[in-house]
Amino acid sequence: MQFLQNIAYQPILGFPVIGYLGIFSYLFLVAAAMVMVLTRRKIKRIPPKYHFMLARITIVLATLHGILALSVYI
Repeated sequence: MQFLQNIAYQPILGFPVIGYLGIFSYLFLVAAAMVMVLTRRKIKRIPPKYHFMLARITIVLATLHGILALSVYI
């Protein structure tokens, strides 16, 4: 577990990796939601494959973020 803790709090440009994962997870979540909002309101037609791709990336990033966050307490 020490290995995961070292990765989680490894600073990149003065900010830990776990922080970047959290920020990117949130941004991809908002992007996936915006794809559906824009499509449903008929503002812009975006194929559903982009929504699913963004959702998969969000799941991976959020899972990594969660694993690194829990590694601190184990």
